[in-house]
Amino acid sequence: MSHNSFVRLCLLPLASVTAAFFLLPMARLLLAGSEGPRGLAEYLAIILEPRYRTTLLNTLVLAAATTVATLIIATIAGLFLQRQRFPGRTILVAILTFPLAFPGVVVGFMIILLAGRQGLIGEVSSRLTGDKLVFAYSIHGLFLGYLYFSIPRVILTIMAAAQKLDPGLEEAARSLGASPWAVLRDVILPALTPALIASGAIAFATAMSAFGTAFTLATNIDVLPMLIYTEFTLAGNLATSAALSVGLGVMTWLMLALARSFAGSSVAAAG
Repeated sequence: MSHNSFVRLCLLPLASVTAAFFLLPMARLLLAGSEGPRGLAEYLAIILEPRYRTTLLNTLVLAAATTVATLIIATIAGLFLQRQRFPGRTILVAILTFPLAFPGVVVGFMIILLAGRQGLIGEVSSRLTGDKLVFAYSIHGLFLGYLYFSIPRVILTIMAAAQKLDPGLEEAARSLGASPWAVLRDVILPALTPALIASGAIAFATAMSAFGTAFTLATNIDVLPMLIYTEFTLAGNLATSAALSVGLGVMTWLMLALARSFAGSSVAAAG
């Protein structure tokens, strides 16, 4: 057997899996989105229809807010955990990354136990002020759930990137009189930029398309994954739900591709 034949034989399983689980489903989804009464114009509904456009904006704002908050919290925590050694550090890291084992439905249920009608926050606020604070079923509860879901992923990335930083650069900056804030701003954060971009893109994509948490908290939430679900199951509108799915996938893919582009140029510049 020639080398080229052997390579083709090895690539056959990959090609089969790619065709069966990616190309064919995507082709069918694209076709379904154009089979409605409006034809290909169905793909413009996500922008032209006020209800869909509002839901898209809500989803984008929620994903952006989740990404920014996750990056801030996870960067501070990740740098601290990577550089400090103290009793119980391993247990703390395990606790912070434990949500990786939870599906979205479990995360949503935990938010209900925390900020639902019978939740801990409601009980405490009722005793302190007489008013029960309940926000689990709103966009604020979903934000908290996505934050809980995203922080572990970003922390692990930041810790891995911080481990590879050259301590000599920080020592040189300090010897030249740089303050701790200047060292963080001019040395540490630029070196962490590729990791921040990559992990931020993952957090954004997760918040854009996560369904389980939104489904659990779906009382007063209007985000794109829930809209797709209701259009398909309650309205029976297959074409619209398929078009919205394609639109959601394209926007998320563009964000990931943009992040890869920026992270790659950052790595090249640093090297």
